[in-house]
Amino acid sequence: MESTSPEIHSGVSAKCRDDKVEELWSLTSFFGYRTQTFVQAVNLLDRFLTIMKVQPKHVPCIGVCCLHIAAKMVEEESNVSPTHELIRISQSRFTVSDLSRMEKIISEKLCVDPKVVTALTFLHLYHSAVASLLAEREEIPSIGRLEAQLKACLCRLVFSKAKPSVLALSLIAQEFEALQSATLLKIIQQFQKHLRIGDSELLHWKELVTKCMIEYHSSECNKPDNKKLVWVVSRRTAQSLQTCHFSVPGLPTIPEMSWDESESEDSCEDLTSGEDSPCGSLGSDGEGAFFPSSFHNCAEG
Repeated sequence: MESTSPEIHSGVSAKCRDDKVEELWSLTSFFGYRTQTFVQAVNLLDRFLTIMKVQPKHVPCIGVCCLHIAAKMVEEESNVSPTHELIRISQSRFTVSDLSRMEKIISEKLCVDPKVVTALTFLHLYHSAVASLLAEREEIPSIGRLEAQLKACLCRLVFSKAKPSVLALSLIAQEFEALQSATLLKIIQQFQKHLRIGDSELLHWKELVTKCMIEYHSSECNKPDNKKLVWVVSRRTAQSLQTCHFSVPGLPTIPEMSWDESESEDSCEDLTSGEDSPCGSLGSDGEGAFFPSSFHNCAEG
């Protein structure tokens, strides 16, 4: 599902923005950050791109910086990744100084509030309210499942245009409709009435959410939270690594029963003559203290 808006501001395309948000999701999963950290980072990124003239080449630095700011607001201090580690894992080309300068700019231009209300805020409120109203009479989707769906939606620029309360209700509504529960649907209608959300507005965003979920659950979707880190190296480095791989000398083959027994006895005497020898007494292949289990497995292979 591609965003319909061609660009956010000053040449930053929707694809550029969406790709960066997917990278932030991958980094969030890698560092074990909370969903709130990711949502806060996307909120900062979208707000900054909306009010500032940004060149596409600066988006990587801005995105990583937004994640770092969000992590410092949400995560425990001991869980926040150091800036140099964040830059290294994200394989970015900017420096720690660049990140610090960008962090200062973003903090000055935006109201960085850890208690800002987001779609995640409403999602938790709705889920808690439904759970309390049902009192375990019916099974409802887990909050973890709903959070994953919200993160998938935030990877598309089009959902940044939705009101947080409407987006969260659309997510829950499409999940409850799949369960075909009259009780759950009645609760959704109560929420909708209380928040004064029109039928057409809710239907519009619910259809977009459904379409996004179909694509997200398809086999062709490369989910950001399941992506493996891929290291990008230069051609020179790749050639160097390949040369090192092929330059490892192979050990000569030792023919069985082809040695002289007298030489074998002399060799054994030489090996066992010293009590302080680090090899200790000879045992069966691979069972000595200096032979790790991995070496033993290789020897058997």
